[in-house]
Amino acid sequence: MAAYTYTSSVVLFVLFFTCFLLGAFAAQYSVVTFGATPDGTTDSTEAFMAAWAQACGSTSPATIYVPKGSFLLGNLDLKGPCKNTAVVVQIDGTLVAPSDLNADNWVIFRDVSGVTVSGGTLDGQGSSLWACKASGKSCNQGATSLEFTNSDNIVIGGLTSLNSKMFHIVINGCHNVKLQGVKVSASGNSPNTDGIHVQGSTGVTISNARIATGDDCVSVGPDTTNLWIENVACGPGHGISIGSLGKEAQEAGVQNVTVTSAQFSGTENGVRIKSWGRASNGFARNILFQHCTMTSVQNPIVIDQNYCPDDKGCPGEASGVKISDVVYQDIHGSSATEVAVKLDCSNKNPCSGITMEDVKLTYKNKPAQASCVNAGGTDSGPVAACL
Repeated sequence: MAAYTYTSSVVLFVLFFTCFLLGAFAAQYSVVTFGATPDGTTDSTEAFMAAWAQACGSTSPATIYVPKGSFLLGNLDLKGPCKNTAVVVQIDGTLVAPSDLNADNWVIFRDVSGVTVSGGTLDGQGSSLWACKASGKSCNQGATSLEFTNSDNIVIGGLTSLNSKMFHIVINGCHNVKLQGVKVSASGNSPNTDGIHVQGSTGVTISNARIATGDDCVSVGPDTTNLWIENVACGPGHGISIGSLGKEAQEAGVQNVTVTSAQFSGTENGVRIKSWGRASNGFARNILFQHCTMTSVQNPIVIDQNYCPDDKGCPGEASGVKISDVVYQDIHGSSATEVAVKLDCSNKNPCSGITMEDVKLTYKNKPAQASCVNAGGTDSGPVAACL
């Protein structure tokens, strides 16, 4: 643990020292200079877009500075490619979304390279939309608070995301992304407010995150490879989930995912893989869950190949997603239900190469139980006795 703490400190030092160097030699553009008003009520969208145009158009490294205060912003569509590959967005204040924003995204970066978002708070003001959805009325879907799409060499450090209307942070179609020290906070009953969602991306690292939300703390979509998740504290939420997969017949798979040193407290699930019960060429393989702590988690370890939320529109077919080479290593703590390990795999494509090592989960201070259907592999330890 001491070695890991030292490594984390070095990563943080390098991140902020890099930001310092870039800021010291970069052209700097304060959003206030372009007319942004830090009163939380004046629309500052145009000012932010003007600052982006200058920073993205600069041929040398550039910094966009957001001082302390609250800035009301509508949809920000920040497009590249830029003329430089070192744009820092340094946020000391809070960005506030309109409560009635009707868009797919609130802040989105497209086709950029070398962008760093450092510090600050994004307040999605999602509570009124959550209430609308809970009432059963017709509501808009809600906006993702922050998205990077088709981008590479991205750093998100020290950012706080509050009360997103939909997903908090989305990484889509990106390469080489680092999320460090991110905090996510929303009500445990806020719908579809995934903390960090990764899809279609390679080389993504999520570390030292604290996520409390109403859906998955981290969700992993199709076509994701080489994903590293370390030291994530999750709760409330639905856990860390690979999937849902297999919604499409032709779908890229997920592979080479590591989740290590994660802590789950009072969550609906711990570590989960889920796929729809329908034909698909998708897959999930080479997955490692290790050194995870569960505290009163309803379903600490789950593979669900008959996923169908709210039992609506269920295809009722055998899942075509092939799940293989999944390792659960040093998973310990307490389950809120008697059956702590639930492996419900496809009868057409049984799970293979499942390994349970040192899985020690208790229910009411006694060893918890396990249930395995169409799953093959090896086990050691008192819980994983059904393989």
